[in-house]
Amino acid sequence: MGNLVRFSLFPGQRSEIVGAPALIEGLQFGALLGDKAFDADHLRQNLIARGADAVIPAKRNRRTHIPHDAEMYKWRHLVENYFSKIKEFRGVNTRYDKTDTSYRATWSIAATIIALR
Repeated sequence: MGNLVRFSLFPGQRSEIVGAPALIEGLQFGALLGDKAFDADHLRQNLIARGADAVIPAKRNRRTHIPHDAEMYKWRHLVENYFSKIKEFRGVNTRYDKTDTSYRATWSIAATIIALR
């Protein structure tokens, strides 16, 4: 719990919500914990179809407020803690790699080291 399962690279100006359906495809889980950036109807419908809970706070501009499990949402700190661990690796944090392939390899090495700790 709290380790990397899958990752995908996107351009910096692109929202993470675009890649979410592909990342969760084929995974078995009971709930998806995400921040307000993941508050999209199509993702929520995807999760309902899979039988998973969407633990995502509603955006402020949402017309109908959708409640979320605040107690379960507290576990989202594991995601933030993981990113703080990954930022210890200077090459990942500053992205010295020129190509996506080498940057993906750097992420994979860093994730492996974190998992082995």
